[in-house]
Amino acid sequence: MVGLVLVAHSAGLASEVAALVRGIAGSGVPVAAAGGTGDGGLGTSIDLIGRALESVDQGDGVLIIPDLGSSVLTSRLLEVPGRVVMADVPFLEGAIAAAVAVGAGASLAEVLAAAEEARTYRKLGGT
Repeated sequence: MVGLVLVAHSAGLASEVAALVRGIAGSGVPVAAAGGTGDGGLGTSIDLIGRALESVDQGDGVLIIPDLGSSVLTSRLLEVPGRVVMADVPFLEGAIAAAVAVGAGASLAEVLAAAEEARTYRKLGGT
């Protein structure tokens, strides 16, 4: 099963989005929050992201969903082509779409594609 790591500048934001994802996609989806710095401040931590990757890696790859700025730059340091990839997607919507795909048994490439589709979701009808 593909794992998901949610990287945000705030530990609270990452944890709450992970909780929402589990609530929607099911508790069996391997998702970890990597938010904030090691001392609890705002920012990103390569150590927290690395531990989150290890905790959800079940052998089928891991998708990282960062929020912005340094979370993207820091996550890039941990990418491994074909094994650990990053999604350029809206944080919440991308996380939910990815988790639903994971729950359906999708491959890493399919989970990434599902997350990327979130970029085009419309909340209101019309064009």
